[in-house]
Amino acid sequence: MLALIALSLFLAMTLWFSATAVAPALVTRFHMTGGEAAWLTMAVQAGFVAGTLLTAILNVPDVINARHLFGVGCLVGAAANAGVAAAGSAESAIALRLLTGVALACVYPPGMKLVAGWFTQRRGTALGILIGALTIGSAFPHLVAAVLPDLTWPSLVRLSSALALAGGVIIVTVVRDGPYVAASAPFDARAALHVWTNRGTRQAILGYLGHMWELYAVWTWMAAFASASLTAYAAGHGARTTSAGGSLAAFVVIASGAVGAALAGVAADRIGKARVAAWAMLLSAACALLSCAVFGASPTWLYLLAIVWGASVVADSAQFSALVAEFSPRESVGTALTLETCAGFLLTMISIRLTPMVAEAIGWRWAFLLLIPGPLLGAVAVRGLDRRARAAAGAPGHSFLVPRS
Repeated sequence: MLALIALSLFLAMTLWFSATAVAPALVTRFHMTGGEAAWLTMAVQAGFVAGTLLTAILNVPDVINARHLFGVGCLVGAAANAGVAAAGSAESAIALRLLTGVALACVYPPGMKLVAGWFTQRRGTALGILIGALTIGSAFPHLVAAVLPDLTWPSLVRLSSALALAGGVIIVTVVRDGPYVAASAPFDARAALHVWTNRGTRQAILGYLGHMWELYAVWTWMAAFASASLTAYAAGHGARTTSAGGSLAAFVVIASGAVGAALAGVAADRIGKARVAAWAMLLSAACALLSCAVFGASPTWLYLLAIVWGASVVADSAQFSALVAEFSPRESVGTALTLETCAGFLLTMISIRLTPMVAEAIGWRWAFLLLIPGPLLGAVAVRGLDRRARAAAGAPGHSFLVPRS
């Protein structure tokens, strides 16, 4: 079941960056400004936030079966994404990307709920694998753009829609509901409030916010950062550079997260989810700082940073979701996970928009310094959360960031 759910999420999440991967072509096609180009990704975030907020308030992830919700999300998202290929203006393309984000709100949280339903003891590992599948799926359009530079942008967009449809078919026809989470529950108008008032859940969500401040800004703008860095290196060494270099760096930074998420999941089930999340955030904050030194240096250093940063920047994501699932009532897990992702993706819209503004003002070399406070504050937010989880389970506590004997 884990393999099938992960495959379905991988296929569905190719929708997320399908337009971002071909942004230069869309900018030329619709004569977009820099702000409009940013909205190609921000619109997906906005739609996702709107979708998750609405479904959380209405208790939809716990009232409607997660498999059915996932399937509908794939169908609607694939149709909206394919519509971008036939859009007649920048405004219509952005509106369709907004609808794609709304649809994905019915895919990502239900996917996490489905996995949580099959695992208890190894939930951190299982969700780590799922987040790994999500990252590879998100990175896939960048890989296609780098490997097949002559592929037309409408073809790449339609390819991601076809893959998303396949993911929906798998989840509806083959996947089954697990025994550890209620497949559906009666409507509870106060479910979201109950989730937030739980201290452990709230603490995990606050840590997740610090993580999300950094994550999607890195994923969205790594291609631009890398292109500027490679251009600076080429100018200083008389070398040539190509547009594929930025796409390749974006793929590397996103796809590396698959390995980071899976390894972090295994470690989290052994030494504590909050501890692993905190160490991952501290490492990713260090990478944001090192981006200044790597800019304009040898491409080897750029891609090495992309690997380490990509692995660390998403390694904590699954652990926050696992913690939220652990602290939430069994009948409200879907709502809790949806509320978590809603708050996180709302925050990403700010960092995604501010990053290119900083780059325009002082240059891409310094742009990612904006992201450092997020993971640092996130690491502080989850202080003691492992101890709280162990106490709730009746196990002895242990100190934060210190391996227990």
